[in-house]
Amino acid sequence: MKPNLISVSFVCLLMLAPLGMLNAADTPILPTSTESATAVTVEEPAVNQWNNSWGIGIGKRRGDIPYATEEDEVYDTLPLIYFKNDYFYINGMEAAAHIWKNDNHQVNLYTRFRFVDIPQELQNDTQSQAFDFGFQYRFVKEQWDVDLAVLSDSDKRSYGYSRTQYLWESGDWRLLPYAEFQWKSADFNQYYYGLDKYEIGGGVSFNAGIKARYHVSSNLYLLGQFGVGRLEDDVYELPSINNRFQYESFFGFGFFPEPNKKNYSAKPVVTKQDKPTEYLRIAHGWATPSNLNAILKWQTKTDPYNNQMTSAFYGTQLTDTMFTLPIELYLTPGLVWHHDSEVQDNIAEAIIAIKAYYTFEIGPRFRLGVAEGLSYVSTVTYIESSELAEKDYKPSKLLNYLDFSLDVNVGDVFNSRKMENLWFGYSIHHRSGIFESSSAFGRISGGSNYQSVYLQWHF
Repeated sequence: MKPNLISVSFVCLLMLAPLGMLNAADTPILPTSTESATAVTVEEPAVNQWNNSWGIGIGKRRGDIPYATEEDEVYDTLPLIYFKNDYFYINGMEAAAHIWKNDNHQVNLYTRFRFVDIPQELQNDTQSQAFDFGFQYRFVKEQWDVDLAVLSDSDKRSYGYSRTQYLWESGDWRLLPYAEFQWKSADFNQYYYGLDKYEIGGGVSFNAGIKARYHVSSNLYLLGQFGVGRLEDDVYELPSINNRFQYESFFGFGFFPEPNKKNYSAKPVVTKQDKPTEYLRIAHGWATPSNLNAILKWQTKTDPYNNQMTSAFYGTQLTDTMFTLPIELYLTPGLVWHHDSEVQDNIAEAIIAIKAYYTFEIGPRFRLGVAEGLSYVSTVTYIESSELAEKDYKPSKLLNYLDFSLDVNVGDVFNSRKMENLWFGYSIHHRSGIFESSSAFGRISGGSNYQSVYLQWHF
């Protein structure tokens, strides 16, 4: 069976957009409140005095359960990525590629994650939350922005929203109050609220709240959000629904550009302009049934079916210093091809991540690297599905992505200036569900690991 390449379009869309120079455009800061069957997103503010074109964060989301169940609330761990250039943006759990834009108007190909708040023990089996796709129009004027979007889930159940936000900044504080109307089709309401048991028409719900970000020190920020949503009368009167109002909150921390930061360099160069800011990495890896702890202790086992993968990653530099240390940060989208074997067909994987590198010298230059991001596969690999089957989990195509690497500069090893931008290294390619802490990843514990070798060229 051939992999469904359309299913990995969320990341592929971002990779195919030209990665131009970063600008001082707006970057969203927090998951925004939506109703239980719509998305938690991170929105893009109208004005950005801090040049926040990148960021990475993590936090805990709490959502009310609207359904007639014994449990009233559910919690999720959310890893968040932020990036923007002239062609697309990634804002936490939403992303868009610009079809057309000018200073005040945008028309975007758009996706955002839709949460369905149900009791935790049901989330792995249902896995009804997902990225939905559609189109977005955005108007931006000074501190205000207004959004209109139309989306649908994978079964073409449509919905839309209209959102207004206002940005307020003072000192280390950044506040973004918002209000949103949501239009839902009859089939959307019938499936997500009527549970396909009760007939109901379309309707309009409303939610509002405030998002906040506080600069603690250097690149460290605290993130917070509180919102409340109100279901329309027809939905609230369904036997499957118990609560008209849903309260939602989020608290976490993140790393963003430091206001008025000084410049530091992870590699001595004559001028900043001479330093490469992009890279291409080609890797080949082998699956292992060992968990991450065993791999880090060099206690790995060999996959008896010899499952292998080949990957290509592009990187564009976000900053060359973190916390005044020479730590380079890159946005790195990638495509992975899992080769067929006697236990699996060919499988495509798409990744979007932010990776940090720390350079040190022991004779030649070495680098330690750590990446955090999202991974989506067209079909779950054998090495992953077999592990999750042992734990009685239903696999999830979307999982958290980690990459750990150690490489050495080839130019230093061979004393060649022509190869000073080439690195040879070892990496661990890891997918997992963050220990059952997130419904976004199917509420699972475990995943898969591949060990790989690679060449990485900076230019």
